[in-house]
Amino acid sequence: MLIWILVIGTFGILNTEMGVIGILPYVAREFNVDIVTASLLISLFALGVGIAGPTMPLLCSRFPRKPMMIFVLGLFTVCNVGSMLTSDFDTLLMLRVVPSFFHPVYCAMAFSIAAELGGKNAPREVAKINIGVSAGMVVGVPISNFLAETFNLETAFGFFALVTLAALIATIIFIRPFKATKPLSYGAQIGVLRRSMVWASIFAVIFLNGSVFGCFNYLAAYLSEVTMAAPTVVSILLFVYGLCNIFGSMIAGGLLTVQPTWTVKLFPIALMLVYVMLMAGGSTAVWSMSILTVLWGLLGGINANINQYWLSHAAPEAPDFANGLFLTAANVGTMSATAFCGLFIDHISTGAVIGGGMIYAVIALAIVWWQCRSRSFFAR
Repeated sequence: MLIWILVIGTFGILNTEMGVIGILPYVAREFNVDIVTASLLISLFALGVGIAGPTMPLLCSRFPRKPMMIFVLGLFTVCNVGSMLTSDFDTLLMLRVVPSFFHPVYCAMAFSIAAELGGKNAPREVAKINIGVSAGMVVGVPISNFLAETFNLETAFGFFALVTLAALIATIIFIRPFKATKPLSYGAQIGVLRRSMVWASIFAVIFLNGSVFGCFNYLAAYLSEVTMAAPTVVSILLFVYGLCNIFGSMIAGGLLTVQPTWTVKLFPIALMLVYVMLMAGGSTAVWSMSILTVLWGLLGGINANINQYWLSHAAPEAPDFANGLFLTAANVGTMSATAFCGLFIDHISTGAVIGGGMIYAVIALAIVWWQCRSRSFFAR
């Protein structure tokens, strides 16, 4: 039961972060701001996560886990309820930024707890947490959009609050206090950054995540302008991509348990093959693009698990800190690759966006294969 409560919690936190994507037009209209200003609700939240990723899990690692989980879920619930009630955009922005700094605290703990409970099957348990992450990133968007369209904006924010409240109540009632352990000192945890392989893993995650999300963030435009898909088909394919992310997380748990090294080594190659098929004309027909969307979505789900596994494996003695680094590296990869791939659109065409993802995948492949040649990396 503990794992599934953590899944609900991570879903609630990622849902709070990403679900706003589905209601940006309603926020702009309700608060009388333009869409670019409304998008600050997303970008500043992501910035908060990026800043807090390597710091907040480290600072909070000395506190008991259950009280910290209750505090974070309570904070998210209160801020979501506040978002329902406020009529001031600056206040809404503050209610988004404050919890963003505690996003990595809960997620890092969830990954660490799952890995500890899983033992030799740790990747399978961690994959369950990533199901919550994937669902929060992709399922929350259409749900929040539906609620805002059918009812009102307050109902959408209420949905965010309801999920985190459910996780909060379940945590209070069903989760027992964790056994007290003496954590590493702050200095010892930060000391893992002296290892070249930890930095290599950070950059591997940046380029692995960027290779997927640099292109995915333009998928709607790609489907409309390159595949020439109808708006309804675009919505369906985006939803299919999201569902495949969830199934990809399930598949990744088994792969990383049985053959972790080869799973990571072959992943960039598999992603590059999908990109080659896209560039070779596989995106020009809806039926072929549908097949490639399924493959791309599965790889997207596998990607999240690989990233967490690879960075936590580089610093296993400091799991919360390593998971915080993973969250920051993943966000840096998404932001940098989105900007990089945008250059291909600006200077060439929308179809050329795949080139940016391909370059990131090639760099990721080089880093990962270099790491695999180092015995010291796997001796840890």
